[in-house]
Amino acid sequence: MIKDIVLTLRNTLTGGSAASRHPPATVAQVDLDRLLGTWFEVARLPNLEADGFGRRCVDVTATYTKRPDGRISVQTVSCNASAGMRRTEVKGMVRPANPGGSKLVLTFFHLIRGDLWVIGLDPEYRWALTGTPSRRRLWLIARTPCLAPVEYDRAMAIAAAQGYDSARVRPTQHLAAA
Repeated sequence: MIKDIVLTLRNTLTGGSAASRHPPATVAQVDLDRLLGTWFEVARLPNLEADGFGRRCVDVTATYTKRPDGRISVQTVSCNASAGMRRTEVKGMVRPANPGGSKLVLTFFHLIRGDLWVIGLDPEYRWALTGTPSRRRLWLIARTPCLAPVEYDRAMAIAAAQGYDSARVRPTQHLAAA
């Protein structure tokens, strides 16, 4: 009982949980060639780039393309609903950080680097759940702008089991698909 009280107090003060002491588990294998093409952001944990400083990103897509040199480029496109639907494009590179391809490194502008781990993946590559090891960022992406409720719930259950705050995840609006 005292151990539970101490753990609860520590988690309250540090903002952590028992799950956050260990990195999230990734899927065993990702076929990077099957990730190529366009993905729609279905939902995300709110983040500064998409939801801060007068931004509300909608119609978010990411297109992964294999380059002639074998590397993978990514182009993320979104519209800012808080600024007259101004379109934004960001280009970057993706490379695997582990042999299974489930831990990816994203690089934007040759300066900004981020870890993106695949923590859930539909066997048919219809959707993927990706997040940062810190659990501060999470994205559910799919080949279509929305998922069936059962698939969405399955992805959110994976996120919660991995220690992500799935209650804070917000669906991404796709106005063009409406």
